[in-house]
Amino acid sequence: MKVILLNGSRREKGCTFTALSQVAAPLEEAQIHTEIIHVGKDAVNGNVDALVKEIREKMKTADGLVVGSPVYFAGPSGEIKAVLDRLFMTGEDVLRLKPAAAVASARRAGTTATLDVLNKYFTYAEMPVVSSRYWNVVHGYTPEDVLADKEGVQIMRILGRNMAWMLRCIEAGKKAGIQMPDKEEKIFTNFIG
Repeated sequence: MKVILLNGSRREKGCTFTALSQVAAPLEEAQIHTEIIHVGKDAVNGNVDALVKEIREKMKTADGLVVGSPVYFAGPSGEIKAVLDRLFMTGEDVLRLKPAAAVASARRAGTTATLDVLNKYFTYAEMPVVSSRYWNVVHGYTPEDVLADKEGVQIMRILGRNMAWMLRCIEAGKKAGIQMPDKEEKIFTNFIG
């Protein structure tokens, strides 16, 4: 099994990466492989399509997804938004029914607004949303600050364990012959007219 973790920060090894690493640790302990993909500046420097193609290919064989974003202006980074807009428009077929979780990293405020935006992508693609014991957030200005946020680190660790548990439950269900629900054709309602 494998979980892809998207680092939506411009900083490759900053606070968001630190939070995602805390989620990845219990997954690895449960022998679920993880890969952190750094979105970085590619999403806004003309390389978004190539990056989304790479993520989509990896999601074909991945079992779960965790999306992490720093909080910029009380919302997710523009970089992660650009990637997710394209990924969920073109890759719903490789995302559907795979467990997903969002992680927000902030110096102070804006985390719940960020989680709200990120979680909506998952529900669009029928992805079960994995939670922790509180909102999936960490606080800090530096990676060291994030590690000093003991509550936030615990939340990340529990999130990783809960993701591992959900993946094992899905695996057990498949082995027991429980079929995934059929996909329905989407109905679009026009509210004008």
